Amino acid sequence: MTISDVQVLAKGEGVAVIPPPTDYAEVSPGWREVEHRARLEVPGALAAAWEGVPGSVRIPRWPYHEVCVLLRGRVAIEDAEGGRREFGAGESFLVPAGFDGWWHTLEATEKIFVAIPGGAA
Repeated sequence: MTISDVQVLAKGEGVAVIPPPTDYAEVSPGWREVEHRARLEVPGALAAAWEGVPGSVRIPRWPYHEVCVLLRGRVAIEDAEGGRREFGAGESFLVPAGFDGWWHTLEATEKIFVAIPGGAA
């Protein structure tokens, strides 16, 4: 490996992917997101810059452990029982695989995320 194998995780870098709404159990009107994915040769793993506008998606079983670092904006994670935590720019958090809940983008948001395959915690 050389320096040319090092990848930047940022808007406009990597491969732009718009996950289809069918990836989610429910999607609020106007939901939009774009992932700028790095090339990663680990089955089920992702590393990307992400941007989204206000809206919500329901994910009844988070498909991987997701480490998030918010660069801009504000989001809330809500569990199936209504428990909720909000995060803003400069904060980091991990959503465990198997988590049952909602992702709410409260403000236009940018994040870096790493998805690590694994069973429910």
